[in-house]
Amino acid sequence: MNTPNFSIAAVERDTGLSKDVLRMWERRYGFPVPERDGNGERSYPAEQVDRLRLIKRLMDMGHRPGKLIAMPTAELSALAPRRPKPIASGDHGASEALDELLALIKQHDAAGYQQALQQRLARQGLQRFVQDTVAPLTRRVGEAWEDGSVEVFEEHLFTELTKRLLRQAIAALPGGSRSPRVLLTSVPDEQHVLGLLMVETLFALEGAECIPLGTQMPLLEIGRAAIAHQADVVALSFSVAFPQRQIPGLLQQLRLVLPPNVALWVGGGGVARVARLEGVDLMSSLDDAVQALTAWRAAHP
Repeated sequence: MNTPNFSIAAVERDTGLSKDVLRMWERRYGFPVPERDGNGERSYPAEQVDRLRLIKRLMDMGHRPGKLIAMPTAELSALAPRRPKPIASGDHGASEALDELLALIKQHDAAGYQQALQQRLARQGLQRFVQDTVAPLTRRVGEAWEDGSVEVFEEHLFTELTKRLLRQAIAALPGGSRSPRVLLTSVPDEQHVLGLLMVETLFALEGAECIPLGTQMPLLEIGRAAIAHQADVVALSFSVAFPQRQIPGLLQQLRLVLPPNVALWVGGGGVARVARLEGVDLMSSLDDAVQALTAWRAAHP
């Protein structure tokens, strides 16, 4: 069977590496080595696209591209973190239930996964479902993606099905007068949305008015949206995959764009080691987000 080739635009979308970077690496490092299609345009074999995706993942973890490109593929794979299984402790039943949910994703059983999620939501209630099922399962899927035991398409299946259920649950919550008004989004190149949805769910349960803008909003547009919606809070999420070194600068720029009276709350696995910044509230857990909501209300009776 012939293996497919991909255009440079498709490789850019699939790997997150820009066309300029791909061409520069080709000149500087001799990789990738594209073929040419009938029109003379660059065309990349699938195995090179897989290698480029792995290199991009390791770059996001802090490795230098020149060193990575020179490595054999086997050494690149060995650099990807291999997380040991945690020592058995705590709630064995909860861990086994998460294993079962992850197994359904790896078996590509979308209907079974949805049914199992709905059953857990009915048993746990929405708040516990977010904190005790969705949050730890998201971490587990992320770790499995990092160590290569979950494929990219499987991670996408998990994300899309989980998003669908959370949005249905949010839509079913009662309306009415709500405060504060919280605008939820992410910065450019941060595509992960589950963290935002989990926070939106908990905030909506607590009676906040949530304005979801999706992911990858330009900073100036976040500022304009905050003014247009008269937001009290802008809430951002950074996943562990987002380059940590870029986060402080982005937050400082956004803080200058936002009106002074608009709070800036930032959470997600990507901010765990980010130093405190003036005018920015960093939150390491969902509980921190709920406590921030309580504190805001106390300060704005």
